[in-house]
Amino acid sequence: MPTTYPARVKICCISSKEEADLAIRYGASALGLVSEMPSGPGVISNEQITEIAAQIPPGITKVLLTSQQTSDAIISQVKTWPINAIQIVDKLIDGGYDVIRTALPAVSIIQVIHVTGENAITEAEAVEPFVDAVLLDSGNPDLHLKVLGGTGRTHNWQTSREIVRRLDIPVFLAGGLNAENVLKAVTAVQPFAVDVCSGVRTDDRLDEGKLSRFMQQLKQS
Repeated sequence: MPTTYPARVKICCISSKEEADLAIRYGASALGLVSEMPSGPGVISNEQITEIAAQIPPGITKVLLTSQQTSDAIISQVKTWPINAIQIVDKLIDGGYDVIRTALPAVSIIQVIHVTGENAITEAEAVEPFVDAVLLDSGNPDLHLKVLGGTGRTHNWQTSREIVRRLDIPVFLAGGLNAENVLKAVTAVQPFAVDVCSGVRTDDRLDEGKLSRFMQQLKQS
């Protein structure tokens, strides 16, 4: 489902109220809060998630990133915080999306699809009926130490573009985006929204200069 532009922006790996305020000031419509992960950047404590989520104003989508793979574990985790959406970064192996939907009717479900090959197209089509959106990233959940996001690497945008073409739900594009390539990425893929973490950070901190350049590029799309 190609979108009109400029694309919406989700700033991920938010680690403080100050970062949340900065991202919102530059036009982010969603903020990602990263809970426990097997690897990757941006993980913050449960206490930090509670504090930041409580201070994000209405109208901004608060997205909890979870590596849990069972519906019961995800439901238990999400009920801890005032969250609008969950981003499931690994495959759901027990329970089902319908169980999550029943328990958390006000929470949107975003399923991450890691684009490691053309099989990602099949995976995206399979989950489409059960989720509110998919997010295309460059991790690899099949490695011994799972990589579930924050890689700073791009993936095959032609595969991502085909997923956008086939799906009738919103598609977020993530994976190695920065001010130098985001305009090319949205032109090639035509996603509903883009998602960025490392591309707007320096020394693990949200970098205002990088964020400003990133948003300026998107305004040209």
